[in-house]
Formats: sequence, C-alpha cells, structure tokens
Amino acid sequence: MKFIKTILFYSFLLSFIACKQSTIKKDFVLKGFVFGTSYKITYLNADENYKKSLDSLFLLVNNSVSTYIETSDISQINQGNTNISVDEIFSEVFKKSKKIHKETDGFFDPTVGNLVNAYGFGPKDEKINLTDIQILEQMQFVGLDKIKLIDNKIVKEYPEVYLDFNSIAKGFGIDVVARFFNDKNIANYLIEIGGEIRAKGTKKNDEPWIIKLVNPVDVENGFKVINLSDKSMATSGNYRKFRISEDGKKYVHTINPKTGFATESNLLSVSVIGAVDCADVDAYATAFMAMGLEKTKEFLKNNNELKVILIYLNKNGDLEEYTTYK
Repeated sequence: MKFIKTILFYSFLLSFIACKQSTIKKDFVLKGFVFGTSYKITYLNADENYKKSLDSLFLLVNNSVSTYIETSDISQINQGNTNISVDEIFSEVFKKSKKIHKETDGFFDPTVGNLVNAYGFGPKDEKINLTDIQILEQMQFVGLDKIKLIDNKIVKEYPEVYLDFNSIAKGFGIDVVARFFNDKNIANYLIEIGGEIRAKGTKKNDEPWIIKLVNPVDVENGFKVINLSDKSMATSGNYRKFRISEDGKKYVHTINPKTGFATESNLLSVSVIGAVDCADVDAYATAFMAMGLEKTKEFLKNNNELKVILIYLNKNGDLEEYTTYK
C-alpha cells in the first residue's frame, strides 16, 4: 500500500511539473520571407512558436490578393475570370482601397496595374517606354470607380481594368498577423515586413518599441528615433526603386493615377505614422508620393491624426525634411 501511495505521489508531482512547464511563457523572434521581401516578428510572453500558423495566414493573403501568383483570385480576375467569388481578405482590401481612394481624391488607385506592368514594376516586367498616346489609351482603364464588388464578385466597367493591391496588401498582411496575436491575447509585439511596421504594447521592462529611421537630411546624426508603440508605420519612396530606359529617361515605381506618368517629383520619400491599421498608412504613403509635397501638406491639415516625415528636394536641389511627427 505504501509503495502504491509513493507511485501516486510521484505521478502527481510529475503531472504538476509538466503542467507548470506548459504554462511557462516565452519571448519569440521569427524571421523569414514573404510577399517578395523579408520579415521580422517579435512577440513577448507567449505560449508557443506561431510560425506555422503565420505562414498559413500569409498563404491565405497571397492566394487572395497577390498579382505575383498566377492562380490567386486577383490574378484570375485580371485574366478575365468573372466567376471568382472573392473571400473576406479580398473584400476587406477592396473596401479599404475604395475608402482611401475617395479620401485622397483618387491619388490612391489600385487600378494603375496596367501602367505599373508596362513601366516594368509589376509581375509582367514589360518595360515599355510608353508614348503619350499609349498612356492616354491606358488611362481609360484607370479609376477605382470603374470596378464594383457585387455579391462577392468583381464587376468591371472594362475587362482591361487591372487590379494591383501591392501598395496596400503588405500592410494588410501585417494587420492579419496583429489580429492573430490579439486573438491569442498577446499584449506586446512588433511586426515588420519589408520596412512596414505595426507595434503594440511595450518591450521588456515596459520600454516602448523604438525604431530608427535613416535621416538623409541630417547625415551626421544619422537616425530619427520614433516611438511606435500602439502605432503603424509605412514608408514609400522613389529614390531606390526606379529604372533608366535606353534613351536615359528615368521611370519611378509610383505611378500618378491622374496622369499615368511615372516621372519623379521633388518628393523623394514619405513615412506615415498613425494609430490605425498598417494597411491604411501603407496606402496613404503611396497616395502622398503621387500627390507630391504641397498637396500632401494640404491633405494633412484636415487629417492631423496621421503624422508624416517627408524628404524632398528644395529649389536649390538640396535635401530637406518636412515633418508633423513630434
């Protein structure tokens, strides 16, 4: 009897220890590649490594709105398939795009896809040196008002209209991860994909999530330090992603949806910071690059919940910074 009691005691003790071990919280840093770029995701005080779960979520986003995957919903829609019933991911990205398209007076417009491809910045890599007439011909297929979402199906005014959500989908992918963490009651995390970021809570010791933004205007100091706790941030710029044609003409990846041109303005870089979804700041950053410096300043007067850091060339060709971030 004494032997049995001893066995039961040790069995109970081992079960208690195993239970205690399973509830030990850990901090995780996940790294990898997605959406054609790298990611780094840090989350604290969690039960387990969620990499497999996050990979599954990334796959869902890609299968819905990636133009780089031929079998995705958006690719099939662009190929002319009118029978695709879009999922919740596509629907939300589309509705959010409509909202920001309206707010920015059309400067955010995912229907510039044909021009993005033609200039050599899309999945088709066409690299055509478009004439003014060819641009004008393509502009009749640009305009988010030419597309509607009816009963979970995309209805186009013209079949040639090409959707490209790449200027909002990366930020949306970050939001998907944030929602997953929120559902798991993870209070502290930093999600970065390709330079776009969303943070919640604090680091260890209750320190805020801080990022260092390269400051090309003040090279000696080198960085601008930004507190991103409970905020999202996205940066868009033309100083790195551009191409030079054989005749020496420079094309930048930000297409002006009002003109169809891919020419560089004096606004070189836009960083948008706000206590909103990362998809939102991602889209606003693209819109502001198309707007240019003065129109962006005007927009911000009525939308001061968004903070910006704008890098531009002044009349003398020198770099200057305009910021509402304090």
